[in-house]
Amino acid sequence: MKNLLLLLITLFGVQLSAQTTVTGIVTDANNEALFGVNILEKGTFNGTISDYDGSFKLSVSSSDAVLSFSYTGFKAQDIALDGKDNLSIQMETGVLLGEVQVVGSRSYSRSNADSPVAVDIIDIAEVAGTTGKSDINQILQYSAPSFNATKQSGSDGADHIDPASLRGLGPDQTLVLINGKRRHQSSLVNVFGTRGRGNSGTDLNALPAAAIKRMEILRDGASAQYGSDAIAGVINIVLKDQTDGVTGSVTYGAYSTGVGEGYEEEYGDALFNIEGKERIDGEEKSWDGETVKIDLNYGVNIGEKGGYANFTTEYLSKNRTLRPGFAWRQGYGSAAIDGFNFMINSAVPLNDNTELYAFGGRNYRDTDAYAFSRGSFDDGDNRAVPSLYPNGFTPRITSIITDASVSAGMRHTMDNGWKIDFNNTSGNNTFHYFIKGTNNASLGSASPTEFDAGGHSLSMNTTGLDFSKFYDDIAAGLNVAFGMEYRTENFEIFAGEEGSYALYDTLGVAITNPAIQVPAVDANGDQLPSGSQGFPGYSPANEVDKNRTNLGMYLDIEFNATDAFLLSGAVRYENYSDFGETFNFKLASRYKIGSNFTLRGSVSSGFRAPSLAQIHYNLLFNNIVAGSSVRTLLASNTSTVAKAFGIGALQEETAFNTGIGLTYRNGGFTATIDAYNITVDDRIILTDNFDASDLGVGAEAAQFFANGVNTQTQGVDIVLSYKKYLGAGSNAITVGLAGNINSTEIKDIINTQNGKVLNPFTFFGPFSQAYLEAAAPDYKFGLNLGYSSSKFSANISLTQFSEVELQDFQWVDSPASNQAEADALRSVATDIYKAAMVIDLSLSYNINEKLKLTIGGNNILNEYPTPQFDGWTDQGGFNDSVQMGADGAYWFGRVGFKF
Repeated sequence: MKNLLLLLITLFGVQLSAQTTVTGIVTDANNEALFGVNILEKGTFNGTISDYDGSFKLSVSSSDAVLSFSYTGFKAQDIALDGKDNLSIQMETGVLLGEVQVVGSRSYSRSNADSPVAVDIIDIAEVAGTTGKSDINQILQYSAPSFNATKQSGSDGADHIDPASLRGLGPDQTLVLINGKRRHQSSLVNVFGTRGRGNSGTDLNALPAAAIKRMEILRDGASAQYGSDAIAGVINIVLKDQTDGVTGSVTYGAYSTGVGEGYEEEYGDALFNIEGKERIDGEEKSWDGETVKIDLNYGVNIGEKGGYANFTTEYLSKNRTLRPGFAWRQGYGSAAIDGFNFMINSAVPLNDNTELYAFGGRNYRDTDAYAFSRGSFDDGDNRAVPSLYPNGFTPRITSIITDASVSAGMRHTMDNGWKIDFNNTSGNNTFHYFIKGTNNASLGSASPTEFDAGGHSLSMNTTGLDFSKFYDDIAAGLNVAFGMEYRTENFEIFAGEEGSYALYDTLGVAITNPAIQVPAVDANGDQLPSGSQGFPGYSPANEVDKNRTNLGMYLDIEFNATDAFLLSGAVRYENYSDFGETFNFKLASRYKIGSNFTLRGSVSSGFRAPSLAQIHYNLLFNNIVAGSSVRTLLASNTSTVAKAFGIGALQEETAFNTGIGLTYRNGGFTATIDAYNITVDDRIILTDNFDASDLGVGAEAAQFFANGVNTQTQGVDIVLSYKKYLGAGSNAITVGLAGNINSTEIKDIINTQNGKVLNPFTFFGPFSQAYLEAAAPDYKFGLNLGYSSSKFSANISLTQFSEVELQDFQWVDSPASNQAEADALRSVATDIYKAAMVIDLSLSYNINEKLKLTIGGNNILNEYPTPQFDGWTDQGGFNDSVQMGADGAYWFGRVGFKF
């Protein structure tokens, strides 16, 4: 590989003699160097950023080229070279039309470089263009050290919306903003066989990567600044505002079906989907998961005062992957997806002090994933109708997922310097299930093989009014911000067709009166299961239409005592209509020691309100325990069943965050190290199964959402980077190391609910505990090596995952009820996934100023998580959804264009 890289660099690294190399330095009004200023040759892909000393070097197409300089908190500049090859650029403080504050600060005068808390700035378009990764979650998984997301399989809705998290906390403990405005969450609550059990997160994959200018990841608690959910941190997605024509790309890639030698010899006919053979779809393939992605971005000027509109469309089509699984999991692999995205970002000035802005979009996805397989009646499985599926079947859970949002507002600067931002943001997620290749066994041969199973939706509307002012004549600067927001939320569950949920009697009539109707039975006299197999439909009894409101008010102050010392503080009050009031604070500080070294730290309280889905979600389904089908009720938190078990009304989760860090910069080298400690009390969990056979609710077992555990998360984030120019041209090498060391520990299990002491092994047993504590690997480090010139670039990334320990499905199949049983199970039901490394490689060549070709591979050594393959994995297949996931090597080609 080393020789290959050297050869490619030799072939493509030579600069064209007609090009001009431009050098320079970028500073602010105080002549202090600015790091990370975006510098782009207009009308091309060619660009760079300024180093920590403000210097830059760029080879451009001609001495008459125009360079564009942009940086958050400063006015953009277009500079015509006119033959010059050395520039001194001084950025003027100010706010561009549509520009947003850096996350973690309410000051328009603050950049990420001098933030008192850790903020990662990620150029999503650049990463997407060089890695070939097709969705936001996978881009961040390998770009942000404390971000974790892995594709699920056999996890019902989570197969279609990937759960993701920061610092090993829950998917719903990270707040997502778009252009600084709160993004709505998904209506899906993760329930079956997945990370983030009992949580509802924000679906980042509903956003097109091509629409994103940058992503800002605040790695610090921020509830006092932004409200509920910001316990682990905040992800702010800043949309593109460029107006210089059309950019786009076409990407094609596929996954290798190879999984390594030995499995076929060891397991023979017991396994499906080995090396692309014995596939459930009847095909024999060396490659699957074929992915086509086409994106297009267009920007246009509006008027003569800097107004703009930026449009993005994205089409994605990905086939399913299939990996080894036993007879009960013949369809193990990631879901197929067909989707279309549209996004717009715009701003129009009314005068020099006032602008109107709007942004929003719509995402549509049609997804398709296999559920667990059902055996034949001859094998003793009465879930399959013999006349329809004599050899058993594997149902498919398909879904139509739509996300839509719109945000509009007005920004105005008053004569006295106060800035006002009035905004209204509305969003909706709808998740509609359609179950295919299935049956309702109680209908017998009359059963349809497809069902509309209903679904759920979440709507959110937020109205906000914000005020801020920067006083440059008080010490070294004082920023004061305050504001309020009013939010309404609505959660709905809508029923599917009758056959998707109903139990039918011997006459083929849905049972509504069990006292007089006799359920249908099989040839052995056993009652036949109800509902669609794979995923049971929602019935009218499950239907929910619930609302709540929330009023929040905040005060945020940043005081620059000197140019070196910054102190900031925030307080926030919120009142929810369904659980009451909460008050939170945050203090943060930064101190510069000389020009190279900075210390920073923060302390804050935080909270997360229970979601409407966690309060009201309910479903009646068949679960497989100890090899038998068990009718299980997931009861809503407000139900009489929950009260009968003593489960208390859900309250907010409360958190306390502390963090301390340092940054160092010298020439082309920079280092940041940030340590954190996060305690979360009353975390909401999904309990394990309780015996409900005596309650007369039509179920043998019951589960609940409850404030169930207290946890402590500790860790360190490390980010090191170095950039070195080679020779007189703009050839450069970059080296980056980003890592996260993380540990989450359950401190208390709150199994005493409303005075009732519940069995801790039933309430939240070792199986569920392991999933919570292993939400993130103990460590993840990424080493990124890059070479770039005006024509060619090469990147190689090495990502090291720690060992991961989980408890397998034997805990569910034969649940422990006491410590002795738990100790015996732990000795045989512990799966340890060995530490593993993934290597990604990409090579890019600028064919001309308008056309760029990239080829490469992700996980090029085809690594998989490596436990003992015994069929007890929670998802029933080759391995659990940990580390790099279970899709294997992915190879791709991409053509980018601009005109």
